[in-house]
Amino acid sequence: MKYVLRYPLVAGTLLVLLAVLVLVAAGQDGIARAAASVYALAVAAYLAVGMARRLAGGQFGIDILAVTAIVSTVLVGEYIASMIVVLMLAGGTALEDYAAGRAKGELTALLERVPQTAHRERNGSPAAGTHTAGTDTAGTQTESQHEDVAAADVEIGDILLVKPGEVVPLDGVLLSEFGSFDESSLTGESLPVERSAGDGLMSGSLNGEAAVRMRVTARMEDSQYSRIVALVKEAAESKAPMVRLADRYAVPFTALAYLLGAVGWIISGSPERFAEVLVVATPCPLLIAAPVAFLGGMSRAAHSGVIVKYAGVLEQLSRIKTAAFDKTGTLTYGRPSLVHIRTAGPLAEDEVLQLAASAEQYSSHVLAASVMDAARNRALPFAAATEATEFATHGVRARFDGQDVVVGKPAFVAEWASGVVETGLASGELAIYVGASGNFVGSLVMSDPIRKEARRTLGELKDLGVRRTVMLTGDALATARHIADEAGLTDVRAECLPRDKVEAVRSLPDRPVMMVGDGVNDAPVLAVADVGIAMGARGSTAAGESADVVIILDDLSKVATAVRIGQRTVQVALQSIWIGIGLSVALMLAAAAGYVPAIAGALSQELVDLATILNALRSLGPGRHGAAARVRSGESARRAPLPG
Repeated sequence: MKYVLRYPLVAGTLLVLLAVLVLVAAGQDGIARAAASVYALAVAAYLAVGMARRLAGGQFGIDILAVTAIVSTVLVGEYIASMIVVLMLAGGTALEDYAAGRAKGELTALLERVPQTAHRERNGSPAAGTHTAGTDTAGTQTESQHEDVAAADVEIGDILLVKPGEVVPLDGVLLSEFGSFDESSLTGESLPVERSAGDGLMSGSLNGEAAVRMRVTARMEDSQYSRIVALVKEAAESKAPMVRLADRYAVPFTALAYLLGAVGWIISGSPERFAEVLVVATPCPLLIAAPVAFLGGMSRAAHSGVIVKYAGVLEQLSRIKTAAFDKTGTLTYGRPSLVHIRTAGPLAEDEVLQLAASAEQYSSHVLAASVMDAARNRALPFAAATEATEFATHGVRARFDGQDVVVGKPAFVAEWASGVVETGLASGELAIYVGASGNFVGSLVMSDPIRKEARRTLGELKDLGVRRTVMLTGDALATARHIADEAGLTDVRAECLPRDKVEAVRSLPDRPVMMVGDGVNDAPVLAVADVGIAMGARGSTAAGESADVVIILDDLSKVATAVRIGQRTVQVALQSIWIGIGLSVALMLAAAAGYVPAIAGALSQELVDLATILNALRSLGPGRHGAAARVRSGESARRAPLPG
């Protein structure tokens, strides 16, 4: 019954066709012809209204072929053929829904796994919750009480129990000694991932065979899985500009169909020949091919850990000519660690680090967290500032008991302190300069190594037709040049403010331009690029919201994967369109020559629809070149653990 309600035109057409066949068998040809003709013309009128509305909106589609095929078969007395054409058009919608449902399988799977409840530990009477044995960080058994609460009501710092086979409801840190988690629906990695105490857990992953305890680090709306779900909803509701390619073929395809029909009519002297040509020229292959292919491409991307927000982005990805990259957190891991401290005055190393960390606590820059972590590791306390100002991408200035402290780039520190001397750096190193009371007191040398997959990714992009690669970074030129040389980049733009990155992307000549970044300061340039890609695993919410593509893994090679999927999707979509056109033209030629009766033509067109849909669904797979690239890049190997 649900299928009848969902596809009333299919059900109605089947009932009318059955009744017509019964009437023909009973010898009531006249009544059968009248019933079939009235029903077919009613459907044609319905299609004509929709066609007229689209024409009024400036869109010329190929529905006119379907309307003409129905009307012409009725006029020449081929009423059975007219019913088959109507059934084919109605069935085409059902076939498209089936194909689209399969293509969106990976997307809907994410939505269906949204956690709704959580088992939260609480202290209270036994009646307040059920008793469940948990395991603390040291691995000892503890008796804890739990209550089932809505996942949206869980707060940061709450302790949750995740039972065997349950979905992790929110982002957090594992408290149990170890655990095994299936992250395949999020990352595409088929093997379970082992986590140890202190490791990060991603919401949406599936717990293994043992119950585990975790501490929540993000509320429901801020958890990784909720962000992914929001992106997927946008993706599922989008339509690709590529879908309109079918309408680009509408005028020549329609003209050819009418021309062949007219030639067949003139040569044979029979108007039935015109109807027979139009029956096999119905537009279902063109209407179905592109949407199914693009939905399949989006599904394939989601399975690979790449969320494409809008289907039209796949077409842009397929044509990328320039790729621009941020440095910290994109080409590098974004987790700098202190290598050594170089003093330039009377202060000791720990005193320089303490001053820097005290000032950096008022900065949102990614390096600030690394400086503070280094101070904590040495048990150095942070002083409270009476005044603090952050200068975006340059540094921070703070006042402590009348003493001004400046931390940041050498040029910035030199504006407030004398005697600044730039320090020598090895590959993968960067320096943070510190000034106090108007004098340069030293520098902190940090190391943020290049990602191991960076050079390989750039090589793959070149193989995919990307002509130019650029680094856009706010870091000093010397630091940026070290990373660029290792990655194989020749075009380096250093010491860029957010507006400088925007202008750089706008000025790049080879388009479309793809920008890859992860930080808050990358949000403007991600928005202005033809395709913005955010490294979402460690990136900011602002970057993810302004990007067109979000990579949910901490893996730069997924950038090449996104481009490859875009190229394959467009290739399959175009191929499917041309398969539909080619088969339809072949049938039209045969029909014009009198070899395809109307009824046989209507039935054969269903086979054309099926061939088009099956080919379009190939976009769900990696393809021959994609599979080879997957092996080369080691995607099939065990994925590295998520950052804790």
